[in-house]
Amino acid sequence: MSNILTTSSNPKILLVDDDPDIIELLTYNLAKEGFETASAEDGVQALEVAKTFKPDLILLDVMMPKMDGIETARQLRLLPNLKETYILFLTARAEEYTEVAAFDVGADDYIVKPIKPRALMSRLKAIFRRDAQQVETDEKLEIGSLVINRVNYTVLNDGQPLVMPKKEFELLYFLAKHPDKVFGRDELLEKVWGADVYVVERTVDVHIRKLREKIPEQYIKTLKGVGYMFSIE
Repeated sequence: MSNILTTSSNPKILLVDDDPDIIELLTYNLAKEGFETASAEDGVQALEVAKTFKPDLILLDVMMPKMDGIETARQLRLLPNLKETYILFLTARAEEYTEVAAFDVGADDYIVKPIKPRALMSRLKAIFRRDAQQVETDEKLEIGSLVINRVNYTVLNDGQPLVMPKKEFELLYFLAKHPDKVFGRDELLEKVWGADVYVVERTVDVHIRKLREKIPEQYIKTLKGVGYMFSIE
């Protein structure tokens, strides 16, 4: 069976874990599927490798020496060339507060160990497949003080650029594209994250809160017990 990924545009994945057996397992399985990989054994090393490797996606452990995954993700999101990079946490910790912390620093997904290679490969393929299916247009949304550009994933507020991870941008763009329409959490998860990616409803709340910290609060409204909407009033 041929890989769905072409050799001319193989996605680059950075593996960050202090367990060499996990790095070896993931490297082997990713190579079979046509992914290009690099690895790091801790957060400090990950930051250095990411600057030169410029990955499309990062698989990041939470519990690591020198710098844990949460802090590593926070610093990765500060690097300009990683604004559109997917960050997926791989962790043995399944507590809700750890999951919330992960999304709070800009994670796109959260995968609990032990790792099932086939399931992980399917999830990664689904992520890149959705990206490939998205048709780029020159569409630019200009609403009040906001300018949301879908082509280069930029958001301006009163002319000032906002730093926004990819999933925050996609959530904002989706809501702004459908102004004054209310969406429940389940629908937002399906439209923005995709039906084949498992994340909890709390993920939406975290991303909404992060958006409200960056854009004028009047744009995103909550309808208690129903969901969220983008208001143009």
